[in-house]
Amino acid sequence: MAKVATRNSREFETGNHLARLAFREAHLNKTLVTTLLGAIAMGAVFAAPAYAETGACLITKNNTNPFFVKMKEGATKAATDSGIKLSAYAGVKDGDAAPQITAIENCVASGAKGILITASNDSVIPSLKKARAAGVLVIALDTPIGDKDAADMTFATDNFEAGILIGKWAKATLGDKAKDAKIGMLDINKDNISVDVARDTGFLVGFGIDVPNKKVLGSEKDARVIGHQSSDANPEGGVKSVENLLAKEPNMNVVYTINEPAAEGAFQALKKAGKEKGVLIVSVDGGCPGVKSVASGVIGATSQQYPLLMASKGIEAIAAFAKDGTKPKASDGLDFFNTGVNLITDKPAAGVPSIDTKEGTAKCWG
Repeated sequence: MAKVATRNSREFETGNHLARLAFREAHLNKTLVTTLLGAIAMGAVFAAPAYAETGACLITKNNTNPFFVKMKEGATKAATDSGIKLSAYAGVKDGDAAPQITAIENCVASGAKGILITASNDSVIPSLKKARAAGVLVIALDTPIGDKDAADMTFATDNFEAGILIGKWAKATLGDKAKDAKIGMLDINKDNISVDVARDTGFLVGFGIDVPNKKVLGSEKDARVIGHQSSDANPEGGVKSVENLLAKEPNMNVVYTINEPAAEGAFQALKKAGKEKGVLIVSVDGGCPGVKSVASGVIGATSQQYPLLMASKGIEAIAAFAKDGTKPKASDGLDFFNTGVNLITDKPAAGVPSIDTKEGTAKCWG
């Protein structure tokens, strides 16, 4: 009986030992699970910023000009490739700053990391300064901002060079007649928008006309310049501007235009007056419709710029800034990031570098 009792006692102790082991294992597993869940939760908390959505805004002068349509296309693709949420805004027409100011304020309120803007005029400066103060990267596209403290960088065509190219071409094409030229200037408006001034004064300098103040429109005193008209950078404005200039000087033989939509309007007005064959029209943009107009002879030459590249590079810059605070740098020798320009014409002039409409079509937009 004693042996039986001893065996039962050992079995009992063994059972208790196994039960304790099982309890410990269960407790350990529970602790591990709890710890793991806690670690996962903490990891989710700390990892959240790495996966937080980065916002960016594109604010253009309008959403109808093919130039800005292409700009939006470039920004949209680059944003998708970079995992950035893009919000797009636009004014109604060139010079319409109120919608842009509202857009800037909305972008800052939404927590956007960067703003890409083609400013309608300098009225946007105070809002852009507030955006930068709030930690938003501000990049001007195509149109430099009038106050250097309102933007971190400008991504643009060298608009002064674009003007010089068409000015040199017009002068070379006219030859000896250039000294007696009658030139009409179709600007955007009278607000001295930087891109407007750069193209206008660049053209005049390229043509060989002295420009005392390259920061404003109309400082030249050369009698060859009939006058400056506000085209609003659209066909309707182009028509009205040329009608006004022809009323002042019926023998006008050169028309500078801020862009190709204005050039189309200028041609319509000249055709209506029966003068389309005796007048050189030059422009800037290089959109596909504009290149076609060069090929057909409506426009003699245009300087082609690359809005898709401006916008896509701008989005890449915002992505880099959101990642580690890196800000974009200017091209060598310039105070902005230069996205390039080419003169498009099928009537090349000696000493003026250009490409033909076939190559221009391969590079055009819109």
